[in-house]
Amino acid sequence: MDRSKLGFIAAVFLALAAFPLVAGNYGIDLVTKIMIYAILALGLELLVGSTGLVCFGQAAFFGIGAYATVLLSPKADAPSLLWLLPASISAAAVYALFVGALSLRTKGVYFIMVTLAFAQMAYYVVHDTPLGGGTDGIYLYVKPVLGSLIDLDKSLVLYGFTLACLIGTFGLLGLILRSRFGRALAGIKTNEQRMRATGFSTYPYKLAAFVISGGLAGLAGFLFAVKDGFVNPEMMSWHLSGALLVMIILGGLGSLRGALIGAFAFTLLQELFKSEAIFGAFAKHWHLGLGLTIILSVALLPNGLIGLPALFRRRLTGQGKPGSETEAEAAT
Repeated sequence: MDRSKLGFIAAVFLALAAFPLVAGNYGIDLVTKIMIYAILALGLELLVGSTGLVCFGQAAFFGIGAYATVLLSPKADAPSLLWLLPASISAAAVYALFVGALSLRTKGVYFIMVTLAFAQMAYYVVHDTPLGGGTDGIYLYVKPVLGSLIDLDKSLVLYGFTLACLIGTFGLLGLILRSRFGRALAGIKTNEQRMRATGFSTYPYKLAAFVISGGLAGLAGFLFAVKDGFVNPEMMSWHLSGALLVMIILGGLGSLRGALIGAFAFTLLQELFKSEAIFGAFAKHWHLGLGLTIILSVALLPNGLIGLPALFRRRLTGQGKPGSETEAEAAT
């Protein structure tokens, strides 16, 4: 990764670290939610942008992580972060292993539909049974703690913990994509048949990426359940899986930085178009404004928001083609 990219990432994380110094409770809660969505988007980027697997079931892993957090938490005593967090991630990863083991035997639109079907199956399990409180959802009465060091019931502590998880997720995926495993995923995305011809068994690589992505969604689900103190079946709705795909496309497919930017841009655009102070009565039709903005962005920015600097440079210098870079460099 060159210095400009590293500097951009460092600037983003430093800005997020300093944000609570100038923001109120609403701003802190909003950015905490955006960082959770960014973790979700980064996990999906590993599948879609880096491996070429368009998964439409990410919301199921997110919801399973959230429900596991609430169902495993006692109603009286504060649960320990040391076991609750790994348990929530593991629950989502185990379901991802099950789904991936079956769905990865299909390709293309069939893979998309199978992952969607498994996500809807998980949705209706919590929607139509008393396991997760049905349509009413269930509450998290006591937030997890880590001794006297971390109490996630405090908004600033939760903000800092979420930021640490986001940085850790970004760093982990950056290392993965630059490893031999990550280069194998890039080869699978480019030409899976050629990878098989060279002796690679592509199925285990794709399954491992699927499980890692599911585990990261479980981490995001844990954080979301702790933040809101409440989970309901809508967390597993296919609408969220679709929104996540829009995030990574809006930011720039094939780039971790793009997934990060896309999560922030999409959520902030939602908040903007929902604002009655700005749009008045039109705010009730915020889906229309958001949809038109995304359509224009995709039409005018084929490389996503992450491609804006390169587009400006080409316009200023009159160059027709961007500079070349390797898959691993582009991915971060």
